[in-house]
Amino acid sequence: MRLFHALLATTAFLLAPACAPKAAPADTPADTPAAEEVAEAEAPAPLTVNVLDCGTINVLDLDAFSSAGDYAGQTDTFTDTCYVINHPEGRLLWDLGLPGMLAGAGEQNVGGIFNVSLDKTISEQLADLGLTPDDIDYVSLSHDHFDHIGQVDQVQGATWIVQEDEYNDMFPPEGTEREVDPQLAAMWAAFRPLEVKTISGDYDVFGDGRVKILEMPGHTPGHSVLLLDMPESGPVLLAGDLWHRKESRELRRVPRFNWSEPETLASMDKFEALAEELGAKVILQHEPDDVEPLGGVIR
Repeated sequence: MRLFHALLATTAFLLAPACAPKAAPADTPADTPAAEEVAEAEAPAPLTVNVLDCGTINVLDLDAFSSAGDYAGQTDTFTDTCYVINHPEGRLLWDLGLPGMLAGAGEQNVGGIFNVSLDKTISEQLADLGLTPDDIDYVSLSHDHFDHIGQVDQVQGATWIVQEDEYNDMFPPEGTEREVDPQLAAMWAAFRPLEVKTISGDYDVFGDGRVKILEMPGHTPGHSVLLLDMPESGPVLLAGDLWHRKESRELRRVPRFNWSEPETLASMDKFEALAEELGAKVILQHEPDDVEPLGGVIR
């Protein structure tokens, strides 16, 4: 993400065998659980999701966000969100937002085009939920750009689930000739101490189909989205940076700084087909109109 890389350089700165059931005797005790109660007791604990405010990006010129060149001179405000997925078998933190050192520093202009700010760190927001960073078992990223990796220092005890292609983008194999922005490389280096689980393609995090990482490359080599099966909303898709804004989705706009425009367009098609098939609720992670109505939770 060449443009965002440049921004970094201007700042000082995550079932039993089937058999017929026996009929209950006529004198079944009154305190015997009803079938409905037994079924409810055996049902899996519900999945819950907390939405964290991981920063605000005021874009003073949207030109870089469309290779078609039709956004020049326009402005917009992006939210930057992270998600705590609370599953009975553990907690996954999806994305890590802007750098934590921005918290409380007020709005900072970077590159002359972006005004960025952060009110509270991930750790502070976890505390508001009665949690600590030690309660986070897994961390995964939609992708490796600076506004999605900024607070990895706060969750160093978690296991990092990462697409192999994205890992190789961050840490090129020996012999790979590729220029890496030194400021971004310094941020990526903070992931080195984490326990790493590399994946390739789609991955069912907890093995029950309720939290799935789906690889949809193009924005970066291993860009991914997250599919959730929520008890009230049903299927929910967190779109990462497949699109930054509603208009970009409607018009199929691809940012100039994407790793591959053809791969991006193919992933857009795959995403839309899946969303239609599932009847999924789609959340664009940088779109305030998608995030604000959630009220901090996905049910």
